[in-house]
Amino acid sequence: MTQLPSRPHTSLGGSSLVGRTVVLIGGGSGIGLRVAHHAVAAGAHVVLGGRTEDRLARAADELGGGDAVRWRTVDVTDEESLAALFAEVDRVDHLFTTAATYRVGPLRELDARDAESPFTSKFWGQYHAVRHAAPKLSGDASVVLMAGAAGARPPGPAPAYAACNAAIEGLGRGLAVELAPVRVNVVSPGTVDGHLWAGRPAADRDAAFAQYERDTVLHRTGTEDEIAHAVLFLFTNGYTTGSTLYPDGGYTFR
Repeated sequence: MTQLPSRPHTSLGGSSLVGRTVVLIGGGSGIGLRVAHHAVAAGAHVVLGGRTEDRLARAADELGGGDAVRWRTVDVTDEESLAALFAEVDRVDHLFTTAATYRVGPLRELDARDAESPFTSKFWGQYHAVRHAAPKLSGDASVVLMAGAAGARPPGPAPAYAACNAAIEGLGRGLAVELAPVRVNVVSPGTVDGHLWAGRPAADRDAAFAQYERDTVLHRTGTEDEIAHAVLFLFTNGYTTGSTLYPDGGYTFR
């Protein structure tokens, strides 16, 4: 019988988050906060970043406070702000950035600044977050970038936004090569019934949800916890890198 080469033992459950440092920029609300809840429950230490001090303080209280949770205000469009955040962190084991502010719309309607805003905030914000985190990344760290299903299947006339999400998927593949053995992956969710849509007019929300439910295989919107579970998988699966995961109910291949 041929002897197979031995390999390091890993559990089927992936690597543990116990004692690990998870930096969540945008962790004060929405998907980032749900990731924080799961990470803390799994024994991680979380560092929350965001622009709103009150929101971060409330999130920290919601997570139980104590030594497991720290927070600092940060603006992903301000490199000095990002540098200050990571200067206070000794080690980064996992990084996930959801913080972004942008406008979407048709080519003929958006002015140049609004059209560029997804790239300014969502693409370059994540790029610079990874760049400033890089010196602190542990040898087996992971980075999860936030894109969106619109990069693979644009839902309507918003070409710059679709292009930004596609570019983030490409950035993830490029960073996976450059930063190895640090793992870099991308999560590209579909429409999620959560914090982002809760702040929009009800008529717009209802119309968007109805259209998405018609267009997707599972005929429903997603939840923030479902996206958070995908992020935790990418944090802990030690053999996944350079991949894009679509927790979108089957929207992108319909």
